[in-house]
Amino acid sequence: MVEAIAYRYRTGIAWRDLPEVFGPWQTVWKWHRRMAGDGTWDRVHAVLLARADATGKLDWSISVDSTIARAHQHATNITRVTGGFVELQQSADRAA
Repeated sequence: MVEAIAYRYRTGIAWRDLPEVFGPWQTVWKWHRRMAGDGTWDRVHAVLLARADATGKLDWSISVDSTIARAHQHATNITRVTGGFVELQQSADRAA
């Protein structure tokens, strides 16, 4: 199960796309959900992090990305207001 869960995260595939060699995807998902819920993954992460830090294999440098992606107003899925100065794309003084 752990190998199947790791494979899923390493490849970035959907749960349903797990290869059949790992068994039913529902079973793998249930194991993952159970282990996440009871804190097993948090404990595993803490142990691995401590071991990597103790052996000097952990680099604590941080990289921050401040990229901003903006979408056009029509790219949203909200209902647009039609008519009036909003739709006319001009100032309120010119729309009146």
